Amino acid sequence: MTHTAKGTFDVALTPGQVELDGAVNRFDFIKTFYGGLTGAGKGVMLASGDPQTGSGGYVAIETVDGQLGDRSGGFALQQLGRMHNGSQTLHYEVVPGSGRGALEGISGTFQLIIEHDGTHRYELEYQL
Repeated sequence: MTHTAKGTFDVALTPGQVELDGAVNRFDFIKTFYGGLTGAGKGVMLASGDPQTGSGGYVAIETVDGQLGDRSGGFALQQLGRMHNGSQTLHYEVVPGSGRGALEGISGTFQLIIEHDGTHRYELEYQL
């Protein structure tokens, strides 16, 4: 059975050391989730390209610990994002085998919407 959790999150990015002779930028981030998923996340993002011209890409992995519905535990999320000529694509999903505690066995996808005012909204469709 598929369940859906919706809400918002805050995110703070901290630039890290550049990688691969400056071709790849590293960012560490922390998140606070509100809504159907409540808790905290932390992760690492690697990005390359030229966002000033609207072209680039990134990969990220993060761990999330908290409460999902009536279950407590944690899991990991992986992201793959791409921008080119003003269009964007984002693939965001639960890492298979990453569930911990009462979230062991979780699978699913995560949709991100960034509103015009900067609010980050999510919709997590998951199976347990």
